[in-house]
This record gives sequence, structure tokens and C-alpha cells, in this order.
Amino acid sequence: MLSSSVNVLTTFVALLSSISSTVNALPTAAVDLSKRATPPSDDPFYVPPVGFEKTAPGTILRERQIISSFFGILPDFVETHQLLYRTTAVNGTPIATVTTIFKPDWPRPDQFISFQTAYDSSAINCSPSYNYQWGAWQDDLISSAEFLFLQAYLLSGWIVAAPDYEGPDAAFGPGKLEGMGTLDGMRAVSNYRSKLGLSKAKPDIVGVGYSGGSIATGWAAAMHSTYASELNIKGWVAGGIPANLTSVINLVDDTLFSGFLPIAIAGLSKPSAYGAKLKPVIDSVLTPKGKALLDFANTQCAVPNILNFFEQSIFSTDVQTLGRGILQEPTVAAVLAENVLGASPDLIPRAPMLMYHAALDEIIPYADAAKLSTQWCDRGVSIDFITYGAGGHIGTEVTSLPDAIDFVENAFDGTTKKGCSAQTKLDSIFDPIALGANLEPVATALIDFFAKIGRNDSGLKSNLALLKTPAQS
Repeated sequence: MLSSSVNVLTTFVALLSSISSTVNALPTAAVDLSKRATPPSDDPFYVPPVGFEKTAPGTILRERQIISSFFGILPDFVETHQLLYRTTAVNGTPIATVTTIFKPDWPRPDQFISFQTAYDSSAINCSPSYNYQWGAWQDDLISSAEFLFLQAYLLSGWIVAAPDYEGPDAAFGPGKLEGMGTLDGMRAVSNYRSKLGLSKAKPDIVGVGYSGGSIATGWAAAMHSTYASELNIKGWVAGGIPANLTSVINLVDDTLFSGFLPIAIAGLSKPSAYGAKLKPVIDSVLTPKGKALLDFANTQCAVPNILNFFEQSIFSTDVQTLGRGILQEPTVAAVLAENVLGASPDLIPRAPMLMYHAALDEIIPYADAAKLSTQWCDRGVSIDFITYGAGGHIGTEVTSLPDAIDFVENAFDGTTKKGCSAQTKLDSIFDPIALGANLEPVATALIDFFAKIGRNDSGLKSNLALLKTPAQS
């Protein structure tokens, strides 16, 4: 297990070396590298002040400047701020969470991107706001890798904000919670505009997210008009979107990625999500093995959970006593139904969207994303839907990067096409030069990493298979 972890770290370090010339071009302000990050569970910055409940959603409760870094070991010398802000739980009660803001030297005027990274975890210490900091222990390799994607937007000149949209108890999965956390993060950044050099009272915003990050992005897009209509959102980019959690459960159960399921159950059962009604039901049907799985999910990030529940079934009576009947249990069924994106005709995006998905996606069902695109298109949303015919779930995030950046550029310029379109692309990789000279080092690094994973993500599958035995021994 140790040698495999070293190999992963070695690969990441190799990626960093390929973008070092770009990083070195960033500002080299004096920083104190002796101050290492404190996990959120022990960091008082994450605790809201007394009386915060009386403030409006998006109110800034605390602020600080931090040292951001690649994988916790290489400082990213870009101006980085964090805001603790007020947001809202599923039941409407006030809660607080954090957004991390990255400001380039010469940012584009009055524009910022909300980047919802896929941290896919129900452990608070896996929050992106911690993982992005210098000296943070890198348990969450997913958001660490996605930090490279964030750089592509940052190096294009945009201010980028990345919210901890799962809230203070890391509730992975509940769409409305994550949507409100995202929109309130946008409000907080807008309220911080003077310190970021943004002059407009309502800055232009584009929301971006892939996979787990597209839960937050998709629901924020759907809730924009009803929850935060004052935000000047110009567009949305959502890829690999889990539109129907029941379909995801059925697809990934007893597969390489079945470890996502205990995380989702733990997340949906958190107090800020559906804990009051769902947790008693879940607790009543869990076996000792099932309880141990949820305890593990509540303390570990995504990759350890994938290894811990590798090719196992959440429907096994070794885990919970209802078997497949768990999906028909009334409370469980109601929660899952409430989290079907597109089910409500009142929750539809107002700004244009780019949606994209791998036809061969082995984690998030393609059919649900295509269905959602059609539903929203029929309700008047302008959507460009791209099907990537080559590559799996993970590789498609790389392949899609030029299309995502082009759409963001057009959204800010107001030149996206009205109406809906659909196209299929068969390329399995892209030319780094397509992103321009400034982004070529980042693109090359991403290509190098995902080339090692392999076509259709088969290389990743092989690596996980090798890790299975030592992880479960």
C-alpha cells in the first residue's frame, strides 16, 4: 500500500514540475511557510460567531488571507483569501461555510468564476478550503487534482472562488443544500468585491463544476431564480452531472466505485441535510458492518472510501437489513425523489448552460444527463449538450477543458447562442495548444496524468484493482 501511495505522489510531483514555469510567473510576495494549515475540525475560523443566524445569506462572517498550494507542498504564489459566510440548510436553518478566492495579478474586470470542485466526501477535513492550503495533509486527492483545472481558469485571468458547498458538516449529495451553498458563496464574493478590485455592484459570474461538483452547479443553476435572483450569473458549465441519485446507486453498486455509496448515505444523513428524518431510518437498518462503513465515510475522503468498499454491494444484508428494499423505504424514497434534478418545473436555469457527459461514463449514468438536458431545453433553457464518445468519466474532464473554457469566455461576453444544440465528439484527448500558450503547461500536465490512467479510464481500474488487496487486508 505504501509503495502505491508513493507512486501516486510521484506522479503528482511530476505533474507539478511541468507547470512550475507557470507557477513561477505568479507573484512572489513574502509568505511565512512555517505556518501550516489547521484541519477544519480544529480551526476556529470555521466556527461562526454568536448571532450569525440573524444575518442574511451570503453575509461575510470572517475573512483571512492564506497561502494556497499544489498538493499541500508547493506554494501557489497567488493572492488567496478565505471567507466564512452564512448559508442555509435543507430545512431552512442558518449554517456557515467557507469559500476560497484566488485572485490573479491582472484579473479581468468585474468577473469571477465559481468553481465547484468535486470533493465527494462526507468528512469535514476533506473540505477544499483546507485542501488548498499550504501544509494541508493531502487526504483528498480528487480536489487536489482538480486544483490543476482551477488553474486553467485562473491563468486565463479570472478571479476564481471555490466554495465548500457541502456546508459545515460535509453533507455530500443533497442538491438543494449544495445549490444554496454555491449561490451564497457567490453572494459572499460579491459582498467582498471592493477588496478584490471589482467595481460593479453585481459582478458577472459563471458557475463551473464536474461530477460531484456538478451536483452543486446544477442545483445552483436550477435555484438561481428562486433563491438568489439578484446575482448576475452569465452562464453555467456542468459536466458528468448526477441528475438522479437512484440511477447512480444502481450503476456503481458492486463496482470499482461502490465506495461512493457509503459517502452519499452519510452525507444525506447529516444534520444540515436530511438527518432529522433520514438518520433514524438508516441507523435502524444498518448492521455492525454497515455502521462501520458509515463511520469510515464520516472520517475519510473519497479515495480511502473507494478502496474500503471496493466491488461490494450496498444492498447486501451484511450492510443493511432491507436489501434492495432500502430504495422503497418511504423516507429513503422521498429523499431520493427530492434530489432528482429537473423533476420540478419551477426550478430551471435562467442563464445559458454547457452540459457535457461521456457516453461511456461508468460512474454517472449518461441517460439521466441527456434526459435532463432535454427537459430543461423544452422549458426554454439555452443548452449546448456535448457527448464525448471516447473516454470514461475521469478522462472526459480533461478532454472537455477547451470546450468549457470557450463557453465561459462566450458567456461572459454575452455571445452564447440562444436555443439548444447537441453534438458528439469522438476525440479522446486534446491538443494543449488549443488552450493557448499560457495554459499549455497545465494542459500538458493534465494530459500526462490522464494518459497514465489510460483510454476509457481502464488504467485507473487496473490501479484500483492492485490496491484492493492491501486496502482490505
